[in-house]
Amino acid sequence: MIYARIAGTGSYLPEKVVSNKDLEATMDTSDEWIRERTGIRQRHVAAENEFASDMGLQAARQALEMANTDASDIDLIVVGTTTPDKVFPSTACTIQRRLGVHNSPAFDVQAVCSGFVYALDVANRMVITGGATKALVIGTETLSRITDWDDRSTAVLFGDGAGAVVLEASEKPGILSTHTHADGEFEDLLEVPLGEQYIRMNGNAVFRKAVATLGSIARETLATNGVEKADLDWLVPHQANLRIISAAARKLDLPMEQVVVTVDKHANTSAASIPLALDIAVRDGRIQRGQLLLLEAFGGGFTWGSALVRF
Repeated sequence: MIYARIAGTGSYLPEKVVSNKDLEATMDTSDEWIRERTGIRQRHVAAENEFASDMGLQAARQALEMANTDASDIDLIVVGTTTPDKVFPSTACTIQRRLGVHNSPAFDVQAVCSGFVYALDVANRMVITGGATKALVIGTETLSRITDWDDRSTAVLFGDGAGAVVLEASEKPGILSTHTHADGEFEDLLEVPLGEQYIRMNGNAVFRKAVATLGSIARETLATNGVEKADLDWLVPHQANLRIISAAARKLDLPMEQVVVTVDKHANTSAASIPLALDIAVRDGRIQRGQLLLLEAFGGGFTWGSALVRF
């Protein structure tokens, strides 16, 4: 049996950091208020001339280096983003050009905060069916450009960044299963409305639905694979809100010591948040080869998804 196995990870964060204290100076909020409700302490913000492709490219190069893979060997690029450089061509095509890769499929996936899991699902299916042998899967976002910095209910939540993985075809177990879902009935609870520029969100409704949905996707994933909660080594969740992350961990009976948390330093980076968190935990030595990881995300649409990964 052929698996898609994660051979390398990478990430990138813009140089500019905006702390909660910085936001205190521009809006009616406080560091304490933000931390208590979200767990966020700071976020990174892209420079004026820095775009999703720039960040995704840097994350991709890191992942390629860890995987000891030349860019010319990549035969598939899938990018999860809701903030592409242009309407078209895709951010994936821009990254492909800058990597010097030619002829391979390259395209974007738009599932907002679930974008990386959706992209991973697509790439996994292409690898295991022989459509690709080495794939780049990237999540990259410049959410600061669709954030209303005068709206304290949303401005405190979001940040910019990118993460990437290299997938390679392998006989060793890698991605054991992926699961993706959506329900457009809830689209108006989290959206950038038609004709507008900025994110609008019904925070309480999104919170309730996210907690319930992440619990159900976790149960689905474990049941599909005949895996018990106790078999998990790590939960690598979408980094939206520490309260949501903590609730997801409780449903899995996991202590927070087995949950990768970066929301305090990065805020919500949408499609970039899972690969960012994954790379940081791999590089600091927490996540080791052979361990079992559950990745799960929830985002606008609503969309949600998961992946069970033998790292």
